[in-house]
Amino acid sequence: MSLFQKIKPYLIAIPIPLAVGGLSAWLSGGGMDFYDTINVPPFAPPAILFPIVWGILYVLMGVSSAIVYTKRERNPMKARDGLALYGASLVVNFFYSIFLFRLRLFLFTSLWILLLLALIAAYMWKYARVSRPAAYLQIPYLIWTAFATYLTFAIYLLNK
Repeated sequence: MSLFQKIKPYLIAIPIPLAVGGLSAWLSGGGMDFYDTINVPPFAPPAILFPIVWGILYVLMGVSSAIVYTKRERNPMKARDGLALYGASLVVNFFYSIFLFRLRLFLFTSLWILLLLALIAAYMWKYARVSRPAAYLQIPYLIWTAFATYLTFAIYLLNK
């Protein structure tokens, strides 16, 4: 197998979550500007930190999905299910910022992010049956999303 064949899944998989996140941020319409105008809870990070953290997390998502794809023969059903759940999580993730910052649906978004948490945990479970490192690479995403859940619920409570 050529070097290109080995890295091709990564060249495809990494840009996908980056594009999802970038498009969502663009469609959110100045979400970070809005973030600076609302009441936020203790431990809320500065707005500048969000694109940095999300950029790293999106790369990790892409790497994990490529690992699972390349090792799918180990457990084809779990790989397929894990990648499908990952795809669903990208859809939920895409709408999160739009619901929160563009539409300002604070309560709805507080519930929406719980769906995202469940999807991340579910695909991590499936990924672990194919490649433990792929699942472990998602731990920062799960932790960050749990923290974002706290922030989202707190924003709802502080700004209703």
